[in-house]
Amino acid sequence: MRNAETVLGIIHERGKRGLPLEDVYRQLFNPDLFLLAYGKIYRNAGAMTPGATDETVDGMSRTKIDKIIHDLRDEKYRWMPVRRVYIEKKNSSKKRPLGIPRWSDKLLQEVVRLILEAYYEPQFSTSSHGFRPQRGCHTALSEIYHKWIGTKWFIEGDIAQCFDSLDHSILLSILREKIHDNRFLRLIENLLKTGYLLEWRYNATLSGSPQGAVLSPILANIYLDKLDKFVEKELIPKYNRGKRRKVNPEWQRLQQQAKRLKKIGQIDEARTARRLMQQVPSLDPQDPNYRRLRYIRYADDWLIGFSGLSRWLQLNIR
Repeated sequence: MRNAETVLGIIHERGKRGLPLEDVYRQLFNPDLFLLAYGKIYRNAGAMTPGATDETVDGMSRTKIDKIIHDLRDEKYRWMPVRRVYIEKKNSSKKRPLGIPRWSDKLLQEVVRLILEAYYEPQFSTSSHGFRPQRGCHTALSEIYHKWIGTKWFIEGDIAQCFDSLDHSILLSILREKIHDNRFLRLIENLLKTGYLLEWRYNATLSGSPQGAVLSPILANIYLDKLDKFVEKELIPKYNRGKRRKVNPEWQRLQQQAKRLKKIGQIDEARTARRLMQQVPSLDPQDPNYRRLRYIRYADDWLIGFSGLSRWLQLNIR
């Protein structure tokens, strides 16, 4: 049996080449993947927090892993409803729901997450920065700072109750486009429909991905990658125009004036002209033949930047 790194490397290569992921369910029988998953989550703050049962990371053993794999082989593994609690939002009086799964479910979710991340990561848009390896708030801010030069107009938004409102049928149809393994998809579908316990009363989940679930961030990114691709393939080509702005006539006039004054020996006047030249943009900000639309997303927050004539943006954004 291959080790975890080899398995994930093969899956990653298939994702990179755009090949479908087939017969992936049997990879869940590999104990090395569970050991890798355990190493990634056993130190998390919630590892000792019980879900619907008293089970936590404490007492985890190879025997428990073998039991999970045995149930998976026979397709007898059953997710348990998560225990839902409400925690306070930072800088807000509102509270948000948090689901706490039992430890075995959390471990299996991490194994599935490793597989999905290995496959989808090379296919995700470079505009997406949330919940991705080597990406985060700082990479998003760095891209805006270094690449959004000349951007004057910004439209900011977020997807309300993103995790709670993901449509199960749409999410599963997106997964089916690339993953051709019904057993693997059925396992994810059963997780989505597991439900939750609030004050020990069962509640069904008809939409959304469980808050606090290990799988939720990667599932949300797979879902919202459709938004990223729509912006990049439809909106940006429609709004962009021109290769670069033309030279600003005022800047060009001052540059020529400085050269002329220097040539005839009026050094101080030439320096004054150059100082004035540095105070105006070298490229024409009102060039009607140049427009740029830029886009970035971090989880459920997105930002669009626009450079070009403001009246054009106002007319076409309605």
